[in-house]
Amino acid sequence: MLRINRVINQARASVSTCQYLLNLNHEQKICHLPSQHFARKSSNRYFDIYKLASKKEIEKERARLADELNRGYFDDMSELKQHGGKIAMANKILIPAIAARKFPAVDVIYSDGRKSKLPITSDGNGGDARKLAVPKASLVCLSFRANSQAMIDSWSKPFYEAFSESKNVQLYEVSFIDSWLLCLSPIKQLLLRFMRKSSNGEDALQRHIVYSFGDHYYFRKELKILNLLTGYIFLLDKFGRVRWQGFGLAKQEELSSLLSCTTVLLEEK
Repeated sequence: MLRINRVINQARASVSTCQYLLNLNHEQKICHLPSQHFARKSSNRYFDIYKLASKKEIEKERARLADELNRGYFDDMSELKQHGGKIAMANKILIPAIAARKFPAVDVIYSDGRKSKLPITSDGNGGDARKLAVPKASLVCLSFRANSQAMIDSWSKPFYEAFSESKNVQLYEVSFIDSWLLCLSPIKQLLLRFMRKSSNGEDALQRHIVYSFGDHYYFRKELKILNLLTGYIFLLDKFGRVRWQGFGLAKQEELSSLLSCTTVLLEEK
């Protein structure tokens, strides 16, 4: 009888020990599980961030829509009749390097299908920085509508003639095309084939006629370009900074300042 009682007591002790261990293990598992409140809080935080980002994008697009609705073709045409595209006179001297702003990056394509990114700079930001020699001076001419091509030519042709023997100068004529129809791949390829021009390659000056397809709103905003019917001329240094700027048709005194500023830029170290 004593043996039976001893066995029963030992069994009860073993059962109590097992129950204690099971309860302890269960509590440890509960401690490792993440709180439902925490999970709900994290989910809400992610949702709030997502809504915040979406709200910013919506406000950004609203501001853009309002900006574009406030200004259109007839506003540009009215200004063009007033000043003939001459928004302001060109700089007479170089803009100091410390005050010069960076020219925003823009993707361009050649008529033969080659792609690049402007500007080509010594800090390697350009798409062809490793393939092309970095110029000490680059003249970038921007045209948003076909009627401004004559304005571009009034700057680019004298510049080309003056620096045709220089290997440290490049000339870019960029035509922006934002029509959704012309941006369609088949139409774009036909347009580029039509615009293809041969180059005899006799002159040392690197002259590039390129095109940029698609939306360019934010690019224009960075350069504070409003009127799309005029031409815009930018002289950049080797770091892609805007050191001189001109508008519309070139005047003789403006051409003189462009050529002299380019010469000074070539002498900078």
